[in-house]
Amino acid sequence: MDLEELLAAQAGDDGQTPKKESPLKSLKTDLNFYKDSIKEVAIEIMAEGLSQYPIFVAHQHEVSLGELILDRNELGTQWTIQASTLEEFIEKGVILKNRKDHFIKTYKRPEDYMCLFVVVPEGANFVFFPYK
Repeated sequence: MDLEELLAAQAGDDGQTPKKESPLKSLKTDLNFYKDSIKEVAIEIMAEGLSQYPIFVAHQHEVSLGELILDRNELGTQWTIQASTLEEFIEKGVILKNRKDHFIKTYKRPEDYMCLFVVVPEGANFVFFPYK
């Protein structure tokens, strides 16, 4: 799923704009601001051998996954980003061990896309956002 699909899904079944603006619009703005830093961290995670599957948790609340890399309070943005890995997601039970292969098959090239786990009050979903 990409961010555009998630935005459309939040618009509602009738395709009309939701009454309240989706928080995902501000996420897209923040990701465009953050993308160089996120890509640098993704490359570092892979180069250091920590994981071949970096995952970035985007949230506006408290989340106990990964390590804080971009704090919305410090940066004056709306979303906080934490760096994690597929291995941590499996360890914490966010991704079931028997779904690991499926996740790897759908995972996009980390040199071209950031893998985000977007947490909103309604739930959470994986999104791939292009660096370019």
